[in-house]
Amino acid sequence: MDWFNNFWSIYSNLVLSLGTNALLALSIYLTLACGMLSIANAAFMGIGAYTSALLTMNYGAPFPAVLAAGMAAPALMAFIIGKPTLRLSGVYLAMATLAFGEVVRIALLNAESITGGALGLNGIPQLTQWWHVALALVLTLALLWRLRRSRVGRAFESIKEDETAAGLMGIDVGAYKMLAFVLGAAIAGLAGALNAHLTFFIGPGEYGFDRAVDILTMAILGGISNLTGPVIGAVILTLLPELLRAFKDFRGVVNGFILVLIVLFLPKGIWDPARFRQWFGKRGGRI
Repeated sequence: MDWFNNFWSIYSNLVLSLGTNALLALSIYLTLACGMLSIANAAFMGIGAYTSALLTMNYGAPFPAVLAAGMAAPALMAFIIGKPTLRLSGVYLAMATLAFGEVVRIALLNAESITGGALGLNGIPQLTQWWHVALALVLTLALLWRLRRSRVGRAFESIKEDETAAGLMGIDVGAYKMLAFVLGAAIAGLAGALNAHLTFFIGPGEYGFDRAVDILTMAILGGISNLTGPVIGAVILTLLPELLRAFKDFRGVVNGFILVLIVLFLPKGIWDPARFRQWFGKRGGRI
């Protein structure tokens, strides 16, 4: 077991980051599954991270309560901003949620007495264990799988295909979009709370535009036709920089080139069951 102990001491943070990034990819999968292009998930992650870290550092709150608060705070914020922003769609919704993300980042930057400003929060207790991340991911996948197969999931799919037609069929489009937006924010906040108690330090720069694009890329890269795609996308996007360390200064270039190739040749994502069925069907026909 010495080899495992050595591996875990070196790569434990990376392995646990796979889980938190998978949660982030699933959080934006929810809004995409409802036909909404929201780029606020990085901001929701930041709200969850700061809320949980402050409760731990200033009040010594128990970890389960901290995680619950890390989910509740961004969910409440999503409900508040969802009223005006979810009336928008497409690129206009993306711009509105992107602006919200910048507002959150600047607020964290300027509230120095609470958030530490540009210096962030240091010395956050490392309370996140591997089973916390594993349990959170399993429960989230189970919830979303059940949601997909329920009346709510069918309503999400209808809204995604044609919002007007869904409304004419009696589906409360506004309520379902709000549900997806709030639930996605809660999952992003959970990822932020777990990550904050894993890395010892958080700062406003971690929850800006770059992180928002990374979260969106994870879901699109893996594919949003089912729950497997976002998880695969998160794993690939997390591991690629580590696997490309040999390229040193050119690592970012090679990383971007690989992602471009995947998007060009696999436009529906890496995990596309329809493509697999078609491919295996052709092989079966030949046989």
